[in-house]
Amino acid sequence: MNKLYTDYIASQLQTAAWQVEHCIALFEEGATVPFISRYRKERTGALDEMQVAAVRHYWLRFLELEKRKEAILKSISEQGRLTDELRTAVENEVDARTLEDLYLPFRPKRKTRASVAREKGYEPIALKMWNMELDRPERETEEALSGARDIVAEMISENRDVRAQLRDLYTRWGSVSSHVAKGKEEDEEAQNYRNYFDFSQRLDRIPSHRLLAMLRARSQEVVNVRVEVNPEHALERIGRIVYEKKRRPSPSCRKQVELAMEDSYKRLLHPSIENEVLAAAKEKADVEAIRVFGENLRELLLAPPVGQKRTLAIDPGFRTGCKVVCLDAQGALLHNDVIYPHPPVGEKMAAMRKISNLVEAYKIEVIAIGNGTAGRETESFIQKIALPEGIRVYSVSEDGASVYSASDAAREEFPDYDVTVRGAVSIGRRLMDPLAELVKIDPKSIGVGQYQHDVDQNLLRERLDETVESCVNSVGINLNTASSWLLRYVSGIGPVLARNIVDYRTENGPFASRDQLMNVKRLGAKVFEQCAGFLRIPDAPNPLDNTAVHPERYALVEQMASDAGVPVGTFIDDASVRGRVELKKYVSGDVGMPTLADIMAEIAKRGRDPRGSIHVFEFSQDIRSIEDVQVGMVLPCVVTNVTAFGAFVDIGIHEHGLIHVSQMADKYVSDPSKVLKVHQQLEARVIQVDLQRKRIGLSLKGLNR
Repeated sequence: MNKLYTDYIASQLQTAAWQVEHCIALFEEGATVPFISRYRKERTGALDEMQVAAVRHYWLRFLELEKRKEAILKSISEQGRLTDELRTAVENEVDARTLEDLYLPFRPKRKTRASVAREKGYEPIALKMWNMELDRPERETEEALSGARDIVAEMISENRDVRAQLRDLYTRWGSVSSHVAKGKEEDEEAQNYRNYFDFSQRLDRIPSHRLLAMLRARSQEVVNVRVEVNPEHALERIGRIVYEKKRRPSPSCRKQVELAMEDSYKRLLHPSIENEVLAAAKEKADVEAIRVFGENLRELLLAPPVGQKRTLAIDPGFRTGCKVVCLDAQGALLHNDVIYPHPPVGEKMAAMRKISNLVEAYKIEVIAIGNGTAGRETESFIQKIALPEGIRVYSVSEDGASVYSASDAAREEFPDYDVTVRGAVSIGRRLMDPLAELVKIDPKSIGVGQYQHDVDQNLLRERLDETVESCVNSVGINLNTASSWLLRYVSGIGPVLARNIVDYRTENGPFASRDQLMNVKRLGAKVFEQCAGFLRIPDAPNPLDNTAVHPERYALVEQMASDAGVPVGTFIDDASVRGRVELKKYVSGDVGMPTLADIMAEIAKRGRDPRGSIHVFEFSQDIRSIEDVQVGMVLPCVVTNVTAFGAFVDIGIHEHGLIHVSQMADKYVSDPSKVLKVHQQLEARVIQVDLQRKRIGLSLKGLNR
């Protein structure tokens, strides 16, 4: 890639240019972000996963920029107007907006007032006006002067220095305002945006969530949104550029130029720059909203699993009953049924007997209950049953379960069952392994985003895919139990190879070694290199196959074990043996201390799930509805979503509470995601209950956490 780009990326990420160059070279070789960040630390100078992902983002952006430059140069060349100076300016540009400024005077246009004036032959007068050489404007007709001003106005609007100055003015000093649209003042649906009926704030200070809310209100035609600056300041900046290095014009010429500047600003520049800076502000807000979404999704995907346990899962309901499924330790569906413990049917005793019989028949170890409608009531009902000792009951988020139930993944797995059975199965599997189940659902449906339908969808998809891929590869996947939906997110694999792996496993039985992956259809050496280290085989003859040690380093570990005088298995299991190893003696051309340290760390945690252990959480037994919530109560709660303005928490009832960012700590908090995480368990004090709007305000101030 062009050194211009690598230097720019390095400056943005505060890394060395060679690190960026090597990282891009690896991408060009077909390497993935997880592979590079984990297994090629020596080549990149140990760039972490976020830095590698950022390099990839810039790299892809600059590839698109190069295509745009080629199109622009071709267009200008075909017009016969491409100079060496212009070619150099285009080739050396790294900012897409400035590149378009360069192209603006040469862009094919529809008919404009300036083009009409040129057709009438007024360009010579306009050039004299532009160069301050029109000493006697009064000798020209008003039509000629008007046409010349139109041409000058367009020249000003296409001047890249003028545009850069105004872009800076609007970005740094502009105010964004919103005003209610005519006829929407009393509209019931519009009341959701009442805060923006008459609102204004500096563009560079407006929080991302507030700007996105304003723009959503605009898209629904509730408000009009404007970005404004002091027109005198804008004209002053334009004038400095227009008059720069030119002779002092006559008063009459200056008057014509000023009229052209005012027209250019009002008619051409203000609408263009306003749209541009508002789009740039939205892009910045999108990035922030997507960052928060990605962090929430990561916490959700990496929630601790209960593990391979025989599970009874319940999708609660009142009128339609509670759908019950029994799953084996691998998540396979063994039985499904329906119970009606709640009104209007109210067959509580029959439901109790059925649950007891299912628990005994299928040797159930854990019970998962969806936290949606009737969830709390069902949990209370289950706790009244005399269950065998040791069985634990968990409340599980239902967000996205209905989306999964109607998805291709659900139909493929359970073609003979309806959506209610599929939803209950998903609830049970989420408890067993959240990551393995949630990858089957569009992340936007999981319920941890903010304005996810308003942000740039391509950028959102890119970031969320990166997050899912990162989580899958950081945990490591059991090659013999993973679904094709999970395998597709493993480094280098994708949907087609994921299906081929499952098909091979079905036809030939469990994999005994990582090397067997080479027998899978269309899985070649390059893909094996990218994926092997992220796949686990718990009972493999070679214990290294159940670690994150890459097969390319097996010989190195075997050499360490040989030098220590023990078999590889003993070397892996005995920390005292590994502690005597002098890592420096194994440094070679492509293996440095970062890789050696990683190898020893991965061996030490062989077979251990990095997600930790799950804990049963109990809500307050005194709270059953919002009417029970009183100001001053301190309630146990679970964080369900973190946004730019605060965190939503589950307190065990239908309505969630909000901990506003101003109530998160006894000190100032700028970023809620630095204080709270999705799934975090805590206690919060009730500070507001709005029964009419069904809102509950909570605070963490004064509480030790």
